[in-house]
Amino acid sequence: MQASEPIIEFSKVNKWYGQFHVLRDIDLSVARGERIVICGPSGSGKSTMIRCINRLEEHQKGRIVVDGIELTNDLKRIDEVRREVGMVFQHFNLFPHLTIQENCTLAPIWVRKMPKKQAEEVAMHFLKRVKIPEQANKYPGQLSGGQQQRVAIGGVLAAHPRILVLDEPTSALDPVAAEEVLAALTRLVHDLGLTVLLAEHRLERVVQYADRVVVVEHGQVSSDLPAAAMATSPVSPPIVNLGRLAGWSPLPLSVRDARRAAGPIQAKLTGRTPVRVLRPANVEALGFGPRKDGQPVVLHAGAYFC
Repeated sequence: MQASEPIIEFSKVNKWYGQFHVLRDIDLSVARGERIVICGPSGSGKSTMIRCINRLEEHQKGRIVVDGIELTNDLKRIDEVRREVGMVFQHFNLFPHLTIQENCTLAPIWVRKMPKKQAEEVAMHFLKRVKIPEQANKYPGQLSGGQQQRVAIGGVLAAHPRILVLDEPTSALDPVAAEEVLAALTRLVHDLGLTVLLAEHRLERVVQYADRVVVVEHGQVSSDLPAAAMATSPVSPPIVNLGRLAGWSPLPLSVRDARRAAGPIQAKLTGRTPVRVLRPANVEALGFGPRKDGQPVVLHAGAYFC
């Protein structure tokens, strides 16, 4: 396969669950080394879409080509694709009776037919890369959720896939653990030159890690934009609206961007009791300006794509 050709291509892909039409004429082309976030509300079809890449879900119409191999009912071709596509789920999927290192040896042994000793060395290498080598002899139940997800990522990468697919990998994690997982993932993806597709509904958590953002609604791709263009897109992280209200430039795309921009506001709030509802006069004093309708400005603790 030539380097200029896409590594993943969806052409008019359709899928049904019984009478429910879950994917509708999906077209998507992914270049080698691209990092793509696929976002949308629950039930939009984004998880089904990425599961079709390694045939965990079967499409009924259209074409999916992965690294030059078209996915059909041919089991040999499916196995060839699955050797090159690593999948990370939202619920870790670690074996509780195996140690962390043993969990990480499974993929290289079964997928790459690697000898056990070599697989153990590879597993330790990736545990170091996700910064938890000291947990190697513990069991999954002894680790936090964020640590378990880093183990899952390390275990998948130990099989040396060319493509990494992640299905809402931070949805079960608190914000701090989510940032740790995404930071570890970003370092590895950059160093290994992987192609990444990440399904996520909390766009503000992941947009800074993407080259492109693909929005899926009602089983269709409604927009496909460079990540930097999301600030002016009709579909944008909720944190962008806060940036517009505050008059920040450039507009924040992520929580991290907003934290940096909010420095002066944080200084004004030092020593004050936090509030959830700010009256127009208070908001104006903090540099936001009042709402035109005179109603209170409500600042919610969390922001979600919906």
